[in-house]
Amino acid sequence: MGGHCQTLESPKGWNFGLSLLILLGILISYIPQHYRIISRRSSEGISPYFVLLGTTSGTFAFANILTLPESRADLACCSEISAFGCFSGILGVAQIGVQWSCFTVIASALSPPQLPNSSTPSYRVALLVVAICISHILLTALVHLVFIYRFPQHLRACAEFFGVAGTSLAAVQYLPQIYTTWELQTVASLSIPMMCIQTPGSFVWVGSLAGRLGLAGWSTWGIFLVTGVLQGLLLAMAVWFEIRNTKKKRSKGFWNSATHGPEDNQDELVAEAGGERSNDERAPLLRDE
Repeated sequence: MGGHCQTLESPKGWNFGLSLLILLGILISYIPQHYRIISRRSSEGISPYFVLLGTTSGTFAFANILTLPESRADLACCSEISAFGCFSGILGVAQIGVQWSCFTVIASALSPPQLPNSSTPSYRVALLVVAICISHILLTALVHLVFIYRFPQHLRACAEFFGVAGTSLAAVQYLPQIYTTWELQTVASLSIPMMCIQTPGSFVWVGSLAGRLGLAGWSTWGIFLVTGVLQGLLLAMAVWFEIRNTKKKRSKGFWNSATHGPEDNQDELVAEAGGERSNDERAPLLRDE
């Protein structure tokens, strides 16, 4: 057993606890968003381009950490150490894998279970986003496997390419969503509780990954540093709109504490803020026929 594997066999208690807490936090943070889309039966207010950029960025991030030599060394140790040591050693990989999986669920929600009118522009956009995401996942997996089995000496260069590509997409990922939320002047199907958990959690996660991978892993944790900053901006905007719109509802007699919540009656809020919706990215991506 090498020195690196021996280190994984006896993980530091505080580091293991923090990493496990982050993993559970990532999983829990997406529950409010998934529930909100399902309960509203609509992804209205969630930009399809935000979903596209987020899914492709997450795919690159997952491929990056799977390709990094440091991560592959951790995975290789699993055949030499205990199950607990292996689990502790690959928590960083598991964190990014769970984050990618949870965001991909949002992308899958853009495709309704029953075929609507195919002439609907928003439906065509939804289908295109899902198709691009699936194609990108398959292509990235293919490149990853080619470098592992044919060009193992260039794995770090491949990992850094994935990381830079993911960071570049993450840098603009929230811009379509910020624009959509600004245009609607309401959160619609976007979940504020999710962002309240994820925004501070992003910076904790960056610290955890940086502690595991060091400066050499900048291409991995840099992605989440960028997304944390932009998500914080979106959260501030969403909270402001909710506070303002709630005050409007109260002043106009719409508020009924017994039957309504602060994120209900989005149709009235959108009508007040911007008039009728058009068939663009602000329209519901899931339409009931």
